[in-house]
Amino acid sequence: MESRLVVGVDGSDASLAALDWAVDEAARRTLPLHIVHASTWERYEGVVPARTTDRPSEQILAENVVGTAAERARLRAPDLHLTTDVLAEDASTALLREGGEGTIVVVGSRGHGEFADLLLGSVSLIVAARSHCPVVVVRGDRHALEARHGRILLGVGEHDVDSPAVRFAFREAAVREAELDVVRTWRRPARGPADHLLTRRAGGAYLAEESSELLDMALEAAASEHPRVRLHRDTVEGAAHRVLTERSAAADLLVVGARRRQELVGLELGRVAHRALHHASCPVAVVPRQDPETKEGDR
Repeated sequence: MESRLVVGVDGSDASLAALDWAVDEAARRTLPLHIVHASTWERYEGVVPARTTDRPSEQILAENVVGTAAERARLRAPDLHLTTDVLAEDASTALLREGGEGTIVVVGSRGHGEFADLLLGSVSLIVAARSHCPVVVVRGDRHALEARHGRILLGVGEHDVDSPAVRFAFREAAVREAELDVVRTWRRPARGPADHLLTRRAGGAYLAEESSELLDMALEAAASEHPRVRLHRDTVEGAAHRVLTERSAAADLLVVGARRRQELVGLELGRVAHRALHHASCPVAVVPRQDPETKEGDR
């Protein structure tokens, strides 16, 4: 069970959106919020405050970034338990370390100084790909950021029977009193010999029924723990990464599980989570699943 939220800020518009989302989420869950700014004291664009102490001017500016973020958070939620920290190190390293057990890490989709045409910043991608706790990358339009849809979207893969992602999505729907829209996709296998058993059994009806049975198993435990959550379940033919990205336009949060494998940055996530982080129309929660048995093609 989550015990605190950590949000990374750097003064950018994306990080302010992440801060607002994190404040609202901490208030909903009655969790303490820890605001972190990490930097190797690189100089930001714009005017640097005059040096009035022995501290580097870049450090003073970093403290101003955190102080401004804390003031914004207090105005948004005056009763929120709030702490701050300024760390002189690489942002992704700091956030990965802060994301210990019982933590949700929240980051913006792009950081200060990222190229304008990037869909996802490097820090966000690294943290989402390597964290061992849930990471929420805040993106999307105003309706999603202000939770106007009243819907949480959950993608269920074949390894998601009572998985951390399933439990996270149910808790999120419960605290928001939102509908939980659960999707399991299926695809017909490539055509094989006419007498092959898989070919004979791979009709759409059979695959849809098989997916529905997996969905029942995946949701059973969490649904019994959250009987008041309004549940909409669906099995859809198609590629999961495309289906979920399209459906995210009507959701306040997309929840996906992610494997943890030693791959190049981003490839640890699998296709579904990777595409969601780049193209979803709402914030994306990536919930890690420790599963050394996961195969490359599973997602």
